[in-house]
Formats: sequence, structure tokens, C-alpha cells
Amino acid sequence: MALPVRDQMKYWGIAAAVFFALLWFLGDIILPFVLSMAVAYMLDPVADRLESWGLNRVAATVVITIVAAILFVVIALLVLPTLVKQATELVNIAPELIDNLQTFLMAKFPVLLDEGSQLRQTLAQIGETIQSKGGELLSGAIASAMSLFNVVMLLVLVPVITFYLLMDWDRMVARIDALLPRDHAPVIRRLSSDIDRTLASFIRGQGTVCLILGTFYAAGLMLVGLKFGLVAGAIAGALTFIPYVGAIVGGTLSIGLALFQFWGEWQWIAAVVGIFAIGQFFEGNILTPNLVGSSIGLHPVWLIFALSAFGSTFGFVGMLVAVPITAALGVLVRFGLEQYRDSLLYRGQSADTSHSQDTPES
Repeated sequence: MALPVRDQMKYWGIAAAVFFALLWFLGDIILPFVLSMAVAYMLDPVADRLESWGLNRVAATVVITIVAAILFVVIALLVLPTLVKQATELVNIAPELIDNLQTFLMAKFPVLLDEGSQLRQTLAQIGETIQSKGGELLSGAIASAMSLFNVVMLLVLVPVITFYLLMDWDRMVARIDALLPRDHAPVIRRLSSDIDRTLASFIRGQGTVCLILGTFYAAGLMLVGLKFGLVAGAIAGALTFIPYVGAIVGGTLSIGLALFQFWGEWQWIAAVVGIFAIGQFFEGNILTPNLVGSSIGLHPVWLIFALSAFGSTFGFVGMLVAVPITAALGVLVRFGLEQYRDSLLYRGQSADTSHSQDTPES
């Protein structure tokens, strides 16, 4: 006999409360495990593909680990130093850029920037704020990254945990499936499949789109000679997972930098605009339709809200789990709406009575 609905809700509620309590109290401790689970989840299809080519699971995991290690070393040696250097220079040069903007506005619109005008004071404050806060952010990030714990976590714990998770991923899924309550196992499997499909579309698909566009933007901006092009391209690519935000932020930053650097050389400014136009064309017509799909069930507004809420409440770990939890909640809400539409609460007694009258008696 199945448990009453009230008891089921009680037990599921306790499980959810325990999960969020662990997330709250053990955020820093479980960070490497959450990162490792995310990486293993993204790489599991690659391991499955290698297995279909004849490798066993251990050999497939070893191949993935070696390739990932090579890529990490290449990126660490070639990209990260330039990225950090450009980011630091961009923060330090912010007041100079603001001064150049003031000079331009004074030449074109002298009335707006009279001595003591509100606009002039605002621009000066913006430049000083960017320099001070940006410098604090960069120094804090560098100091944090150079701490012994973070180095050990990133270089040792995450790869090791990911290796074991990836090697035993299918076995762990089978173990969890065996523990599902038998009365609800078919429904849970269907909901889990929907959640996995949503996550696969978003995390794997959108992550690939971010990587491709970030590489394209950074390479294109550096080829045209834009200063800080690597930083602007990286920002645009990283924010692409929120529709339109990456292009707007990265494009505004890049075009603004191009206006200061190439003023009067309109062909280079047009080249920067063209890079983002081409990127948006490929994203909307080729990359997103083929890698993400037309519908993933994660509205941008809900995604931004989830990232903000979980990030402010649970820190960096909260931001990592925000997307999976939001995807799961979206699937559960859609399932609940399906059940609601099939219930008497939605259809009413009249609909049930008319359905009974339309059914011929045997």
C-alpha cells in the first residue's frame, strides 16, 4: 500500500530541507565535489561515445583526462596571463577613458559638461569607482586564486574527483535507480529524463556555444587590433548563456573601446561592429538551433533570478547549482500543471459528468 500523499510530501520536504541546509553550512567544503559533478556530467556523453568506439570505461576516462590536462596546460600558459594582464590594464585605464569621453563630449556638446555640471561629476565618479572597485576585485580574485587551498582544490581535488565520478557515472545512476520507490519509479524516471534533457540542452549545448562565441569574439577583436579585445571577447562569450546579454554587454564594451582607440578610422570601428553582427548571426541561425535546441524550458528572466537568488544566498556554490535546480523545478512545475489539468479541480464536476454521459454503457 502506497504512503498517503501527506506523508510523501512530508518526507520529500524533509529531504529538500536537508539538501538546502547542507548547501548552506558546507558550501566551501562541497565546492570541489559540486564542480567535479558538473564536469563529470558534461563529459559523460564523451565517455559514452568513446565506449561505443570500442574502449572500456576506464580507458575512455583516461583518454578524456589526458586531453583535458593538455588543454588546461595550454590555456594556463597562453591565455590566462594575457587575460589577467588585459583585465588589470583595463581597470587601471578606466579614468583615462572617462577623461577622453569628457573631452569628446565637451568638443561636441560643451553645454553638457560645464564646470560643476552633474554629468561631469558623474563621469568622474564612474571612472574612480571602476578603478577602485575593479582593482579590489582583481586583487581579491588573484589573492584567492593564489591561496594554497584553492590551488590544491583546482589542480588536485577537482581532477581526481572528476576522474572517479566519470569512471563510475553509469554505475552510480544505476544504483540510484535501484533505490527509487517502486510505486513512483516510472514517474521519477520520466521526470529525471526531462530534467536531463533540459540540462543537456542548456549546460552542454549552451556551454559549447559560449566557448565557440567567446573564442570567435576574442580572436576577431584581437585581429583587428582592439586593445583589451581578449577581455571583451571573454566577457561576451561568458555571458552568452543568458540570451542577448552577452552580445549587448560585450558589444557595448568593445564598440566603446573601439570608438576611443579608432576614432576617425571608421573602417576599424565598423569591423568591430561586424564581428558581433557575424557572431549573432551564427549564434541565432546555426549554433543555438543545432547545439541547444529551440526550447530548453529555462526562460532568461527565471535564469537571472535563480542565479541572483542562489548566488546571494549560498555563494559561488549556489550559482553552480542554480541552473540544475531551476531546470528541475521547471520540469516539476510542468508536470504539476499536467496533473492539475487532468484533475477534477480544473475540469470540475460538470466536465466529469458530461464525460460519463458521453460514454456508452456496456
